[in-house]
Amino acid sequence: MNIRENYEELEDKILSDRASKSKNSKGRLIDEEKCEVRTDFQRDRDRILHSKAFRRLKHKTQVFIAPEGDHYRTRLTHTLEVSQIARTISRALRLNEDLTEAIALGHDLGHTPFGHTGERVLNEITTDGFRHNEQSLRVVDYLEDGKGLNLTMEVRNGILCHSGDLMPDTYEGKVVKVADKIAYINHDIDDAIRAGILTEDDLPKDCIKVLGKEHSKRINTMVMEVIRYGLENNDIMLTGEIGEATSELRKFLFENVYVGSKAKSEEGKAMNCVKQLFYYYMKHQENLPEEFIKRIERWGSEKVVCDYIAGMTDSFAITEYLNIFVPAPWGKIY
Repeated sequence: MNIRENYEELEDKILSDRASKSKNSKGRLIDEEKCEVRTDFQRDRDRILHSKAFRRLKHKTQVFIAPEGDHYRTRLTHTLEVSQIARTISRALRLNEDLTEAIALGHDLGHTPFGHTGERVLNEITTDGFRHNEQSLRVVDYLEDGKGLNLTMEVRNGILCHSGDLMPDTYEGKVVKVADKIAYINHDIDDAIRAGILTEDDLPKDCIKVLGKEHSKRINTMVMEVIRYGLENNDIMLTGEIGEATSELRKFLFENVYVGSKAKSEEGKAMNCVKQLFYYYMKHQENLPEEFIKRIERWGSEKVVCDYIAGMTDSFAITEYLNIFVPAPWGKIY
């Protein structure tokens, strides 16, 4: 019996009956020989962590477009916060922490430059629309290294179903879905206060009374409620008074931060950048990188152009826009 098999036996002993056991995975799109040391979910986590798409998240917007300062969240730091919250919940409920972490680390790999602003633009101008959760699955299935990561069905399902009305098949996927909400609500408040858009006194007093005044207290309150509910019920939810206060706080953020605030002051420029890049590459597909040109026959030009733009970091998208549309000085004038 090798190390992986020993660990799979350990999972049977320590994990809840509701947990997803590694040895019972539904498998991968393409069968592979098992690793002697790592379980399938551990291998998925490692593949995501070492991917180029994961590294690009450090230069992608969370909420603030091109913020000045080192302490604002990026899509990468958001992902890490989601992962840590989700792991805490999974460990307390004796779920599969490796599966939870893999889903959390991969859930936003398909996000566009400029956050949901870029996502909204591509959704409006493409024939089939654009949703970042579907693009995240596309990244791990096909785009990373031109062949995808060949992840397990459980991780793929969790990535696809982490947002919107879709519900994950596993408890670990449900944990990531609620952890995503807990993370962004709280760190977006933190960033908005740092930016001077909000003050602590602006936060809805009824919500703060229930959830707590400090950043860490609010996260702890939400996490403990998810754990309490999970221990007492056969589901993963944020309910009751705490769930209502969380929803109210989220609504407050939409009204005061996500729409029309200083956090979105550059939104129009970002939207134009994404839109113009899309139209340019639709007309000049020959200027796409060679690896993307080769994909046009299979996927069609619109999908491939969308893939290219969605994979850009904020800074690369801006540089591409400047190179294409802004004249560059070429000599001295006497």
